[in-house]
Amino acid sequence: MDIALDKVCELILRARAIDVKEGVTDPASGSNPTDDGSIDMLASSPDDTTEDEFRDVIAGLNEDERFDLIALVYIGRGDMEPEEWGGAVRLAQEREEANSISTADWLLGIPNLADLWDEGLNAMGRSCV
Repeated sequence: MDIALDKVCELILRARAIDVKEGVTDPASGSNPTDDGSIDMLASSPDDTTEDEFRDVIAGLNEDERFDLIALVYIGRGDMEPEEWGGAVRLAQEREEANSISTADWLLGIPNLADLWDEGLNAMGRSCV
């Protein structure tokens, strides 16, 4: 892998923070967090920069690192085996070249992204722990 393990682990943490976010649950409640059981604490808001920070990290990666992240998704969800790493990276490169959607947007559209990256790392014999 061309991407450092600590970068992948940082992105896994960021993806987990995004996964727990929900839409606004009670937009006009007017209550305080104690009264409503802090239900709105996990809601996304216009001031929430979690996704922006994720996008910034992805934008700061070189293309080989981005290809590795995509390849880890393929390995993590079982589309390819760890022995096919080279093919997974080539497929990732083709996806990025052929797609008009940014890598960050594509990754954010994947349910349970953090779990897939974690599974991909485990399949490759690596771990964030």
